[in-house]
Parts: sequence; C-alpha cells; structure tokens
Amino acid sequence: MKLTILGGGGFRVPLVYGALLGDRAEGRVTRVVLHDLDAGRLHAVTRVLAEQAAGVPDAPEVTATTDLDEGLRGADFVFSAIRVGGLQGRADDERVALAEGVLGQETVGAGGIAYGLRTVPVAVDIARRVARLAPDAWVINFTNPAGLVTEAMSRHLGDRVIGICDSPVGLGRRIARVLGVKNPAEAWIDYVGLNHLGWVRGLRVAGRDELPRLLADPDLLGSFEEGKLFGVDWLQSLGAIPNEYLHYYYFNREAVRAYQAAEQTRGAFLRDQQARFYAQMRNADASALQAWDATRAEREATYMAENRETAGAGERDADDLSGGYEKVALALMRAIARDERTTLILNVRNRSTLSVLDTEAVIEVPCLVDANGAHPVSVDPLPGHATGLVCAVKAVEREVLSAAESGFRTTAVKAFALHPLVDSVNVARRLVDGYRAVHPGLSYLK
Repeated sequence: MKLTILGGGGFRVPLVYGALLGDRAEGRVTRVVLHDLDAGRLHAVTRVLAEQAAGVPDAPEVTATTDLDEGLRGADFVFSAIRVGGLQGRADDERVALAEGVLGQETVGAGGIAYGLRTVPVAVDIARRVARLAPDAWVINFTNPAGLVTEAMSRHLGDRVIGICDSPVGLGRRIARVLGVKNPAEAWIDYVGLNHLGWVRGLRVAGRDELPRLLADPDLLGSFEEGKLFGVDWLQSLGAIPNEYLHYYYFNREAVRAYQAAEQTRGAFLRDQQARFYAQMRNADASALQAWDATRAEREATYMAENRETAGAGERDADDLSGGYEKVALALMRAIARDERTTLILNVRNRSTLSVLDTEAVIEVPCLVDANGAHPVSVDPLPGHATGLVCAVKAVEREVLSAAESGFRTTAVKAFALHPLVDSVNVARRLVDGYRAVHPGLSYLK
C-alpha cells in the first residue's frame, strides 16, 4: 500500500513514519513517497527516516520526489501537511497582524485568514490532481487551517478527504487521565465544534458521564493544562472544557499583549529553530535522528508558551509533550484500509450533524470510521455561546473560500472584518494590504 506525504520535507514527518514502523499487520503501508518543493529538506528528512528504520524488519520503503504528479500517481492514501510560504510566511503573518494590534496566530484570527488565503488555491490544485491521478485515494489533511482547507478540498473530493488534528485527542487524553480512567480508549468523548474551536461537553465511561465530577472539583479541575490555562471559575461557568485554542478568544487582549511583548513570535522561533536543524543535516557525520529528537523536544516544550505565561499555567506536563496526530492518522488509515471500525474525532462534512450549519460545512466531531470512510455521529445541539462563535467563524471561512475562488480583494477584506477578533473594517483593509505586500502568493487578490 502506497502512502504519499505532501510536505514530505516537513519537520514532523518522522512522527508519521515512526508510527508506521510499529504497524506489523496485513494491509499496512509498504511504500512511502515524500513530496516537497525543497530537495534539501527532503534529503534531511530522508536521513532521519533511514535511521528510524535501521534494524526494523520490512520497514516501509521510502522514496522522495519534487514532482507532485509522480508522487500522487497510484497512491492509496495521501497525507497532506504542506506549509505554503514556509515558516517565514507564518512569521510574516504574525508580524503584520500584531502591528495592527490583532492576533496573528496561524489558525486563529487574522493570521489564520492570511494563511488560508494563500493555502486554499494550492490545496484546491492538489485536490484536482488527486481526483485525476489517484481517484481511489483517501486524502488525510493536516494542513492548517485544517477545517478550512479540508472544506476547500471536499468540494472536489467529497468525503474522500478527511481532516485530522491532535488537539481534541490530547484534550480527551488529559481529561481521562485526571479522572483516573485507566484506558482512555474506552472513554467516549462528547466533543463538537470546528477545528481549533471545539468543546468537550462530556466524557462517558461505561455509560456514565464523568465530566460533572471533574467540573465540581476545583482541585481536580485546576490540576491539568486546560484548568491552568482557562481558570477553574471560567470552566465551571462554561460547563465544558474548551479546546486550548479558545484561549485566543476568551483571553484575546492578554494573548495579544503577550505576543507583542515576546522576544520573538512562535513562527519566528520555529523558523530559526528548524533552520538550525536543516543546517545540521548538511553535516554527513551528524546523527540525523538525535538532532531531530532534540529539536522536537524543544518545540513541544515551548508550545503556546505565551498563553501559559499569561495564565500563570507554568511548564507543560511531561505527559503532554508526545504529540499524537500521527496516531490519529495511522488509526484512520487502518480503519479504512482494513475495515477496522473505530471512533475518532475528525474534520468531516456536517451532513445533518449540526442543524445551525449547512450539510457541506466541515466540522470537527466524533466519527465512526470504516472501509467507507468517516461518518459523523449525531450530537446534541451546541449551547448558545458556542453556536454564536461557531457560526461567526464558519461565515468567515466561507468568505475566505469565496475570496480564494474569485480573487476579489473586497471579499478578502470582508473575511477579515467579520472575524470576531478583528475589531474594525479599516483594520481589515490594512491587513489585506499588509499581507499582499509581504506574500507573493496573495498577488491574485485584485
């Protein structure tokens, strides 16, 4: 079985390959094709994967290419983790937004809109190529903004594109751990929303909802990441546990001030950190795997550092540093390829799941997965406060998709202006002009 990884020179590709190495069952991936526009990054990541595979019997064969059509042709699964504009683009997204006093995070607010505007046209081109060159392939999208990009691709691939994210998995795992659930896989997580905009409303073990017990215990509630980040009183007021990215909404002023005061933005930090790693890989004597592992550990430990500092949340727990999206990707591929039915929180078309959104809107909810793909599970309606935010952000996403299709600057301005974290139409206009000035990929906006 052939897996093509788009963005194959990306830093987190070894996580996916490492997960594949542990898969010894029939119907597993036997060939991995890495595609990237940067041959140097492909070489570096290929070195890491070779060290990972050393001594592993029947490790999946790895090849690399800069030819997209070659990489896609005949693929059974396509894992998309591209970054249009690279980490310099992310750093520019942050800088332009912060200069206007608004958030520049890569998936939330102005930064997420800018990233979406330059990523959607590329993702749509990929979707069209997949439909032509590998019509039977399943596309697993991790490219951010994951929900928006998945929706753009679904217009050409239908239900054969599924978005994944590790945030809901990590959140459910932390809640289960603090509640003393011995096997988190046995817990049903009632999670609903959009990508990076969702809430856990229940966690059921053997038919019993354990979340009320957590919400009623201030000491227990304040003992894990989200309790420290949001505060016990706010979580009890919500009656739910929000995805960590909602910190950017609930504490926006504090987050913007923290990012403005930081020595460098997250994007600039990752740009410089990964530049050092890829430079190391030009030294043939260096251990690629050791260098990658050390860089990854630093990356995970500094995740959302400004938000945790604002909330006084302290350092991340060691148990939260292991990521998890690669496990979601592998579980999804297994379920489809082998008809191993499972339940995963995924980004899929709404159908009739949330009545406040239309059938084509991509949402993030628990799904039953089998050989025929991912099927969203019926969920209770969102509470009013969540409904308003979800509908507002989905309206923004639709304007981004419209701007990417039409190329109209005025539609892009509308996308920025309608976002809850952008407080002025004039700011929206300056953001569009600022982003067009630094991103060649946005020259299509006229």
